[in-house]
Amino acid sequence: MIIKQLSVFVQNEAGRLVKVTEILHDAAINISALSLAETEEYGVLRMIVSDTDKAAEVLRQSGYKVKIIDVICIVTPDVPGALSEKLKLLAAEKIDVIYMYGYSNDGKAHLVLKTSNPKRASELLL
Repeated sequence: MIIKQLSVFVQNEAGRLVKVTEILHDAAINISALSLAETEEYGVLRMIVSDTDKAAEVLRQSGYKVKIIDVICIVTPDVPGALSEKLKLLAAEKIDVIYMYGYSNDGKAHLVLKTSNPKRASELLL
């Protein structure tokens, strides 16, 4: 399914992640998934949250640069080869996976994917 992801650009310095999570806490917004990638100067915090629009609003009011984008969320069995089979479907349609993050629990792998064609990828993977 296609879901909304929040991407927040943060300075790469101590305490910045704490500040973002405090802002979301104060707004009663829950984080259900996140990924943090960094360079020397800044990081990109990607999150799935309980209220994407409200989260974007409160973070922008606090001076953060925020983007909301469409990503795909899928659940696969947590067994060898399950991810490979899904990726083969995308490759056959020449759909690029730009990035992916996820976790496994109770025999299921939960994955968030940013692709070059979210609509078609969602159709293929679900």
